[in-house]
Amino acid sequence: MTLPAGFFDGALKRILDLQKPSGAIPWFDAGVWDPWNHTESAMGLATLGRIAEARRAYDHLAATQEPDGSWWAHYGSAVNLETGRYEGTGDEPRKKDTNFCAYPATGVWHLYLVTRDRSVLARYWPMVKAAIDFVLTLQSEHGEIRWAAPGPEAQPDDALLTGNASIYKSLECAIRAARVFGHDAAKWLRAHERLGQAIRHTPERFDRTWPSKANFSMDWYYPVLAGAVRGPAAHARIASRWAEFVVDGRGCRCVLGEPWVTIAEGCELAITLAALGDLEQARSMFHLQDQWRDDTHGYWMGFQFAENVPWPVEKPAWTAGAAILAADAIYRLSPASGLFTGTSTGEADEQTERLHLL
Repeated sequence: MTLPAGFFDGALKRILDLQKPSGAIPWFDAGVWDPWNHTESAMGLATLGRIAEARRAYDHLAATQEPDGSWWAHYGSAVNLETGRYEGTGDEPRKKDTNFCAYPATGVWHLYLVTRDRSVLARYWPMVKAAIDFVLTLQSEHGEIRWAAPGPEAQPDDALLTGNASIYKSLECAIRAARVFGHDAAKWLRAHERLGQAIRHTPERFDRTWPSKANFSMDWYYPVLAGAVRGPAAHARIASRWAEFVVDGRGCRCVLGEPWVTIAEGCELAITLAALGDLEQARSMFHLQDQWRDDTHGYWMGFQFAENVPWPVEKPAWTAGAAILAADAIYRLSPASGLFTGTSTGEADEQTERLHLL
């Protein structure tokens, strides 16, 4: 089974229409951009062969990276959308989300998998190294990584499970990139192992000031999507809350208690199912999202099914990116199709995993 020609024309056009001359890809029209969603959108571009535009997106990340290796959480309001520099009064909340800062490593590795061009990896290696080194300054002795810094919102023991699972994948990608050039990644590998142990065995270390986060579907499937939870434990985790988060005929809820499915979550769940080896279920979940496209075949952010309306009435670039990545995981559209599925199944002890990564 294959996708029909032109299936992603609308999604691709949406990302390209939103991309600024600087390379920045905002969330939606007149919206802000952030490093995570910007990277997800760039990955969508690369998957569909728009390498020049994807490289512009990563060039923009490199140009706006702070001296400590970080990025601010949002750009476009207090931070100038074109220059990426802070221009606020000092009264606005300022924080650096560690997951956002780590995710460009996943995007750069993805671009390398698509192109197999070592010069691409070499170009962005300094950016990746600086970002990962910054993120790991916020890892605790227990393995988890604080969700943000600085700012009063970010307490020393405040780690988010979804964000840490995403960082786990980003660390894996950074380690693989280091291996291409023979760089010493021992410190990163130890951090990756400790983070994986924390995700799998000490759930109490996460979300201690955010008890409602367990109500979000991303906390449910992200440890599996990122490869931190594998094998029978991964299957059990997805089965345990399937009935809570999956709405028959509609997709995946973003949060419990709301009659709202979101397309990005549905697509990420499809990737998770593909990683578990359940391609039939993955295809079914992915194609449920077809109904949430407009007449241009661009994807709405979500659908409020009690009122039977798209909500919000926005078509984010990152949603298009997530849909493209889901299709790649299922239909193998690009050489990077195994990024989220090739290391997320099967059992492996820690020693085997170390050898597998390096």
